[in-house]
Amino acid sequence: MPTLDRQDEVFVLDLGDTENRFHPDWIASVNAALDEVERAEGPRALVTTATGKFFSNGLDLEWLMANGEQYLGYVVSVHDLFARVLSLPVITVAALQGHTFAAGAMLSLAHDFRVMRADRGFWCLPEAEINIPFTPGMSALIQARLNPQTAHEAMTTARRYGGHDALAAAVVDHAVDEDAVRATAIGIAVAQVGKAGPTLGTIKSRMYAHALEALRDKDTPLG
Repeated sequence: MPTLDRQDEVFVLDLGDTENRFHPDWIASVNAALDEVERAEGPRALVTTATGKFFSNGLDLEWLMANGEQYLGYVVSVHDLFARVLSLPVITVAALQGHTFAAGAMLSLAHDFRVMRADRGFWCLPEAEINIPFTPGMSALIQARLNPQTAHEAMTTARRYGGHDALAAAVVDHAVDEDAVRATAIGIAVAQVGKAGPTLGTIKSRMYAHALEALRDKDTPLG
């Protein structure tokens, strides 16, 4: 399960050491960590990372198959998490030490910056390949955070981007050696801790107003 640590003015959220799929309990744990980050006062920033082979492998499809009647509420909770991270009033950095797929890739896009391991691991939106269409909110998030050419390629071809390719396509901001992923992310966060506060939250909310509106649309979240 996710854990939250603090290194001086930088909170480090570790999503876990499994596939870190979006199980309802996992989502609740991430939200609890974000509560703590938001309650804190003074300069601060957030680094989100994980331990092991995966950053996150996306939605918990096994749980969904067993709980189909809760599908709508589950999608709303995933959208709410994306919207919360996208508009969080602190600088956020995703440290992608492993595979980052589907909803996990979307979660990474909700962060302000992304650092990826250069030599191994993929960033991928596999929905076209696994026949699961993007919701309007997901589409809006992806298109708000990627340039049009990259968004089109990523969404329609399910391309798997390695670190160097992800950097070239501006999916991530840095591609570094494995042992430098977390340190690089923390370095970015440290440099921006003074930005935390309501002004930053307002800037993000206005910058991503369309994506946030789509993600927060609880009447027609599936289109």
